This record gives sequence, C-alpha cells and structure tokens, in this order.
Amino acid sequence: MHSNGVPERTSKKHRTVNKPALGLEDYFIKRIPVWKRFMDIVGSMICLVGFLPIFVITAIVIKLTSKGPIIFEQTRSGLGGKSFACYKFRSMVVDAESKKKEIMQFNERKGPVFKMKNDPRITWIGKYIRSWSIDEFPQFYNVLKGDMSLVGPRPPTVDEVPNYYRWQQRRLEIKPGITCLWQVYSRADSSFEDWVRLDIEYQRKYSFFLDLKILILTIPAVLSRKGAH
Repeated sequence: MHSNGVPERTSKKHRTVNKPALGLEDYFIKRIPVWKRFMDIVGSMICLVGFLPIFVITAIVIKLTSKGPIIFEQTRSGLGGKSFACYKFRSMVVDAESKKKEIMQFNERKGPVFKMKNDPRITWIGKYIRSWSIDEFPQFYNVLKGDMSLVGPRPPTVDEVPNYYRWQQRRLEIKPGITCLWQVYSRADSSFEDWVRLDIEYQRKYSFFLDLKILILTIPAVLSRKGAH
C-alpha cells in the first residue's frame, strides 16, 4: 500500500497470469480438504445426471434459435491464477467478445469486471437461459474435472486479473466455484470490492457446513432471479 493510503495495484511482473511470477508459488493456497473434493465429485455427478433433460432441451433451443456453437468455452483464471477452459451454454452472439469494447462505457459493475443490464450481445433465448442461471450448468463438468468446486469465488476472465489490487488477488488462493457467498447474499451488488471481501471471508471460514449452507441458499437465490442478467 502506498503512503497515501491507496492500495497498490499489481506490479508489472504480475501482469500475465500464466508466467511463474503469478504461479501457484505466489499464493498462500490452502490444501483442498478430502470432504470438499468428495462433495464436488458427488454433487457434480448428481447435477449432470439430474439436469440432463434441461441440458438436452437447452442445447436444442440454442441450436434452433441462433448460429454458432451450443457450448461457449472461455479461458478463466482458476486456483493460483492458473488458466482453464470454463464451459457455459452460449447465451450471446458468436462475436460477443469482440463487441465488448464497444459497450464498456455501459458497465454497471465497479472494478475490473463487466456486467450490463440489457446487454445487446445476448440472444433472445439467452436472456431466459441467464435469468435462470442455466448457462452455468455445463460448469458442473468443470467441477467433476477438478478445475472448479461447487462452492468458491466465481472464476474471473484472464483479462480481469492483471487489474486486481494485490489484496484482491487473494480470491485466487482457493479453487473457483459455481456458487459463492456473493451469489447468495449480494448478487445485485455492483461493488466488486464487496464481492472480493466476501470471497476472502469465505476463504478464511469455509467448512463442510458452510458449503452445504451456501448450496442450499443458492436455490432460492437463483429462483428469485435477482441480479441475474
């Protein structure tokens, strides 16, 4: 932190997430408990099988209503800044990433993240998919693979991480998840700093019962559709 009280941003040597300067050795990473990995494997398998009809229907609707792949694959930063392929049902037009710069001025989030209500890149069916968080369902496969956990900080895009303050990088010291404290308690909050503080709080306190509580509370949070756009 500088003498004027402003948090220090990531130094230049930390600008690229896949270089040794921002590798696993730079983080105080907690060892993944056996119970957490067991919960991830069992939970993701149950969801992949249980939601299979939704997977099939969603895939068909996406294919029939817009051009492009059914699954959108995006590189995200995971544990220790290590990149991985994150899967989602495609809810936007094919060239959505290239159009992002054109609408950055309408960003409704404070900090190095982008969120916009009525994003013009979202397809008409994509609005419904995102409203019910169905676009996130393929990430149960990420959980089964071990790239993600059922509960943990949401995985950032690789272009967001270089803009983190040093203290915000702490959210990368635990495996990213499908749901988290922010999703349950502050989904409509536009403050990225509050979002990260909840991630760090989770990192300090997570336990079997806290994970179970977050998973249970995620259901009404998703059904309420508050902050989902």
